[in-house]
Amino acid sequence: MTKARGIRRRIFLGGAIGAGAGLLGFPPVVSRQALGSAARPAPSDLIAVGCIGVGPRGRDVMEGFLAHKDARIVAVCDVKAWVRDEAARHVDRRYQSAGCAAYNDFRELLDRPDIDAVSSATCDHWHVLTALAAARSGKDVYLEKPMGLCMAECIALRRAIHRYGRVFQFGTQQRSYGHFRRACELALNGRVGKVHTINVWSPGSSCGGSFEVEPVPKGLDYEMWLGPAPYVPYTKDRCSNSLWWFISDYALGFIAGWGIHPMDIAAWGAGADFDAPVSVEGWGEFPAEGVADTAVNWFITYKFANGLTMCFAGDPRPAEWAARYPTSTSHGTAFEGTDGWVHVHRGAFDSSPADIVKADRAPEKIKLYESSSHVGNFVECVRTRRKTVCDIDTAVRSETFCQIGEIAIRLGRKVVWDPAVERFVDDESANRMLSRGMRSPWKL
Repeated sequence: MTKARGIRRRIFLGGAIGAGAGLLGFPPVVSRQALGSAARPAPSDLIAVGCIGVGPRGRDVMEGFLAHKDARIVAVCDVKAWVRDEAARHVDRRYQSAGCAAYNDFRELLDRPDIDAVSSATCDHWHVLTALAAARSGKDVYLEKPMGLCMAECIALRRAIHRYGRVFQFGTQQRSYGHFRRACELALNGRVGKVHTINVWSPGSSCGGSFEVEPVPKGLDYEMWLGPAPYVPYTKDRCSNSLWWFISDYALGFIAGWGIHPMDIAAWGAGADFDAPVSVEGWGEFPAEGVADTAVNWFITYKFANGLTMCFAGDPRPAEWAARYPTSTSHGTAFEGTDGWVHVHRGAFDSSPADIVKADRAPEKIKLYESSSHVGNFVECVRTRRKTVCDIDTAVRSETFCQIGEIAIRLGRKVVWDPAVERFVDDESANRMLSRGMRSPWKL
């Protein structure tokens, strides 16, 4: 959608849709006075947002839109009735007006011509399908991480975002924290010398979960919850927000679900060094029982053709890393160079020598994209049509390293990845793992 078309849509939202809301079945966008702030833009200038998936993480993302003066949430969607209804009530309470619509089926939300953008924070196996549908319907997309269950999904979404000219923001919000950006700038500008090794770690996955079959809870559209995943009877823990992350039908576990955060920072700070062919090998520890079956811990080594090495671990991380980086916690990224190191996680930013973190930015040639708010950056880019801090190409590039690492540990042997063609070199068994089947009628 061109910028002009986006403006026309918002004018239409403030005019014809508002006037004919009763006939069309869409709630009106309320006046500036009803919003309770003279500083807020007129309704015709607001970015109308629909939120797909409003469970715990979806509510967090939703709060970002609720706090933004240029955005207006007009609809929510979730396959759990009690979740979507409470989310709609919460939106109405925040705006002090009624009108937020609640949907069970995301396609109904996407059919609304008054919606400019959507956030998707569904279970992982729905991420790409909802984002694809949003792009094809002319909506800009804020997509919660990780991206997809396989590389074929990621590539399909990248193709669609470009084809339909959509603004895209990936939910790796650490790119909007200043100390992560600064750590990457220090690495890229040679403040630690030539970077030769990057160490990355994240929380490991959980295990367990009962196979006991139970009736589907009232208010849960279980068929829609499963969607493209294989059909299995409803079991006690399957849809639990504390467990579905770790079931391979719906997710890759925290190797991608959490690991994408420090991995994305590694990719940001490595720059072009991440674009070389890379060999990948390592080990993963998989549960022996329970419904959760993704790797609970792992250690993967990536050796790039240009000489860079990256190591990716689940937590508990190696003891030597915990000792080497004194402020380290369950997640982090560390750039090791010939003259020292810089280490960053959500609570700290430190280096050796210690004065590296105090280096003056002025003489540095490389300065990275600055964003102080991930949702705010997305909303701004919906208006301006510029790229976000984590656009679709950036997102797929970072996601790739979680995906190919997971394939390597499942195969239990070395694989070699060629980023130019996004395939494994002379390895058909590994290449078959780049795609997954989907249960009918769902497809890419």
